Amino acid sequence: MKTKKDIVENWLPRYTGTDIRDFGEYILLVNFNNYVEMFAAWHHVPVFGQGRAMTSATAENITIINFGMGSPNAGTIIDLLTAIEPKAALFLGKCGGLKTGKNHVGDLILPIAAIRGEGTSNDYLPPEVPALPAFALQKAISTTIRDHNQDYWTGTVYTTNKRVWEHREDFKEYLASLRPIAIDMETATIFVAAFKNQIPAGALLLVSDMPMVPEGVKTDESDKNVTANFVELHLKIGINSLKQLINNSLTVKHLKF
Repeated sequence: MKTKKDIVENWLPRYTGTDIRDFGEYILLVNFNNYVEMFAAWHHVPVFGQGRAMTSATAENITIINFGMGSPNAGTIIDLLTAIEPKAALFLGKCGGLKTGKNHVGDLILPIAAIRGEGTSNDYLPPEVPALPAFALQKAISTTIRDHNQDYWTGTVYTTNKRVWEHREDFKEYLASLRPIAIDMETATIFVAAFKNQIPAGALLLVSDMPMVPEGVKTDESDKNVTANFVELHLKIGINSLKQLINNSLTVKHLKF
């Protein structure tokens, strides 16, 4: 395997358990298996990749992939997706809300940009390149949210490679100075890696905790509450956003590469 094409065509099915020919042209990227399992149950299709690095399921020209957690995994899955050159990739992630008293657990956030605090994106493009989504994809998501009679916040998301930072007041002060609306571990990497690889990408984030205050830090109990009350809607909006693109035959390439 001497070329990138050789590598990704071998690794994508090896990681996901799905043959190259069986992928949909539209991709949902998630961090948790329950999203994949719900998608498969709703569409009456099997889950592939059990026991592998990533689980996946495909229906109606959409493939959902649980790529794991963190920016290195986010970069890896975007690289691997070049094997199929998808028409769009939508990340459905969870995030921490940073505007205490304004954001609440269960809120939807449609990011217009991401701050590259994670480091991984520097392996794709230099730091001065902004991390931006495909505009047409974000527009489709916005319309779908409204179709579900929901509202959303928009703004900048800070992407970090730090998993345990909630006790660090210095980092919280730094975050406050940058004025992001939320924090996660994948969005900036997905935006930059996708731009580098000419894959139109977007994101819809679900606020799962409010980590700037001690009582808002995620626990096992609070995470179960988020899963029970908000995850199903999060996934439905993601699926319907991609179906809107499919049914209208819209392109989401926001730039001519």
